Amino acid sequence: MATELTGGLSAMQAFAVVGIAGVGAQWLAWRFRLPAIVLMLAAGLFLGPVTEIFVPSRDIGDVIPPMIALAVAVILFEGGLTLSFKKLADARPGVRRLVYIGAPLGWLMSSLALVFVAGLGWESAIVFGGIMIVTGPTVIAPLLRQAKLTSRPAQILQWEGIVNDPIGALVAVFALEIVLVRNTGVTWGEALAQLVLGIGFAAVIGVLAGYMVVQAFRRGWVPEYMKVPLLFVTVLGVFAGADSLLHESGLLAVTVMGLVIANADLPSYHELHRFKEHATILLVSGVFILLAASIRFETLAQLNWWRAGLFVASVVLIARPVTVMLSLIGTNLPIKERLLIALTGPRGVVLVAVSGIFAERLVNEGIEDGALIAPLAFVLVLVTVVLHGFTLAPLARRMGLTSGDRPGLLIVGGSLFATGLAKALEKADVNVLITDTNRDHLRTARAVGVQTFYGDILGDAAEHNVEFIAYGAILAASDNDAYNTLVATDLAPEFGRDSIWQLARHKEDRARHALPTQLGGQTIEGNRTLAQYLELLGEGWIFRTTRLTEEYRLEAWREARPGAIPLAVVQNGQLWLVNSEDDLVDKPDIYIVSMLPPDVAQQIEQENEAQTAPKDSAREVARAEAEAVRRGEGSGSVPGGENATAADRLRDQSKDDPDLMESQGDVSDGDRTPREPPQKDPDADLPKD
Repeated sequence: MATELTGGLSAMQAFAVVGIAGVGAQWLAWRFRLPAIVLMLAAGLFLGPVTEIFVPSRDIGDVIPPMIALAVAVILFEGGLTLSFKKLADARPGVRRLVYIGAPLGWLMSSLALVFVAGLGWESAIVFGGIMIVTGPTVIAPLLRQAKLTSRPAQILQWEGIVNDPIGALVAVFALEIVLVRNTGVTWGEALAQLVLGIGFAAVIGVLAGYMVVQAFRRGWVPEYMKVPLLFVTVLGVFAGADSLLHESGLLAVTVMGLVIANADLPSYHELHRFKEHATILLVSGVFILLAASIRFETLAQLNWWRAGLFVASVVLIARPVTVMLSLIGTNLPIKERLLIALTGPRGVVLVAVSGIFAERLVNEGIEDGALIAPLAFVLVLVTVVLHGFTLAPLARRMGLTSGDRPGLLIVGGSLFATGLAKALEKADVNVLITDTNRDHLRTARAVGVQTFYGDILGDAAEHNVEFIAYGAILAASDNDAYNTLVATDLAPEFGRDSIWQLARHKEDRARHALPTQLGGQTIEGNRTLAQYLELLGEGWIFRTTRLTEEYRLEAWREARPGAIPLAVVQNGQLWLVNSEDDLVDKPDIYIVSMLPPDVAQQIEQENEAQTAPKDSAREVARAEAEAVRRGEGSGSVPGGENATAADRLRDQSKDDPDLMESQGDVSDGDRTPREPPQKDPDADLPKD
C-alpha cells in the first residue's frame, strides 16, 4: 500500500532510501572525483531537514540508536583488522606518540576550546573533549584513498584514527563518571571500580574472542562458507557483552578483537578483510545518511553561531596542530609530514553517534548546556569533512607527500619486452616499476634506468617497500603463466579488475586449459604470449610512443604506422592498456604506445626518430629469452641450457651499454622528459651486477 508523504515512509521504504542514497553518493563521488563523505552528508541533509522525505525518528523510530551502535562496532572491528604491526614499519614511533601523548593532550586542548571559545561549562566540556579525541577512521580511509598519500603519513593517520576511537569513547565515559560523582550519590570508589572493571572486561573479552576465532579458523573447526557469518555474530556478541557492563566499552572490545585477528597471519585473512571492507562501505553510507537526516534545524538554532565558528576554527587551527606537533617532538618524522598530520583531523561517524548518547545523559543529570554537544559535534564533523575533503589532496601535493598525479603501471616480469614497454611509457610521462623474483631478469631494466623491485610482488617485502598507491594498473608479464594468473587474481580486488592485465597464456586456446573468467586479467591487443612478443623484438620490431595533435590524428597515425600493434593509451593522467582497436581515442594530446614492424622501424631509424629500438645485442637477448620461455612453456625461467646461458652472457655484456635502449625521439612525436619518480627505487641500494 502506498505511503503518503505526510505520514512518512514505511520501514522498508526508509531502508531502501538510505541504501540508495548512501551507495549512490559514493558512486557519484567516484565518478566525479569528489569526497564521498561530503556527498553523503549532503544527501542526508537533503532527505532529512531540507525536504523531510526521510525523517529517521518518524520513519524507523527507536531502532536508530542500536542500529548506529552496531554499525559503529562493525566499522571499528574492520578498522582493527587493518592494524597489522608488520605494516607499521617506521610509522610506529609516530603512532605510539599520538596515542600515548596525543590522546590526553588532545582531551585537554579540546576541553579548553569548549570552555573558553564555545562557552560550555566544564562538566560538558570534559565529556565532549574526551569524545573529540576521536578523529574518524570512516572519514580518514576515503580521504587517504583520494589523496594518494605516501606510506608513512597515511599509516600514522589511519592508525591514529582507529586506535583513538575507542580511547576517546572511554575517556568520555571516565569524564562522565567524574560528573556523576559530583552530581549524584555515587562515590569515587564505586565510579572508579566500575570504570576499571568495564575497561578490563572489554580488553579481556576482545583478546579472548579474537584468540578463539583465530584458533577455530586455523584448526579447521569452521567451514569456509561460515567464517564471515561467524565473524559477524562474534562481533555483535562481543560488543553487546562489553557494552552491557560499561557504556561504550564495546568499542574497545571489538577493536582489540580485530587487532588480534589482524596479527594472527590467518590464511583466509585477506578474504575476511575484503568482505568486511565491503560491508563497512555499506554501513558507513547508511550511518552518515541516518545521522545527517536526523539533524533538525531547530536543534542547530540553539547554537551561538559566532561562538560555534570560532570553536571550529580553534580546533582546526590551534588544538589539533598543537596536540600533534607537541606529541611528535623527538621523532624522526620530517617537518612536512608532521605539518600534514597536524593539519589533518577530520571527525566522523563515531563522534556524532557517541556525542548524542552522552549529551542525553548530561541533560538527564540536569546539565542544561549538554544539549549543545550534539549540534556542536555535527557542525564540527560537517566543517572538517568538507575542509579536509577538498584540501588534503592539494596540500599533500604541495608538500610533496603524494604518489603524484602521474599514471602508473606495475609490470610483473623483467623481460626485454617489459623493459622496452617501460621506456616507451616513460615518454608519455608514466611512472613504471618492473618486478621479478629473478634478479638477473632485472639487469637490462636497471641498466637503462627503469625502476625495479627484486622480490615477490605478493610478499611482505613488496608490501613494505613498494608504494602500490602510485600504480593504477598492473600487467602480469612474467615467463610463468601460473604466477601471472595468481598475481592478476590476487590483486584484482584491490586494484579493480579493469586495471589488471595479463599476457596471453600458452595453450589458452585449448578448452581443457581455459580458465574461468574470474581468474587472471584482461589480455592486451593481439592476445599474444610473452614468447611471441619477444620473437617480434628478435625480428626487429620496436616500441614507439606517438602523441596525437590537432593536425596529426588517429587516422594519420594508422596510415603512417601500418601493421602497428597498439599496447597502451595515455590521456590526461590516465593510462589504459589496449584490448582492441576500439580502445584507441582520436583526440589531441593522446599518447599511443605501440610496437612497430621492422619495415616501419627501419624507416624511422633512417629518419633518426627511434626511441627504444633494440640493438643487435638486445635482439639476440630477445631471441634467447623467447626460446627459453618456449622451452618452459610458460612455467617459469629455465635454468641452464644453451639459449638461457647465451641470454645471461648477452645481458652481462650489454648491461652498461648506453645504446641498449635509445630514448631520444622527435618532440612532435611523443618525446617528453619524465619527471622525478614519486618514490625511491626499491632496488636503489642494491649493488650493480
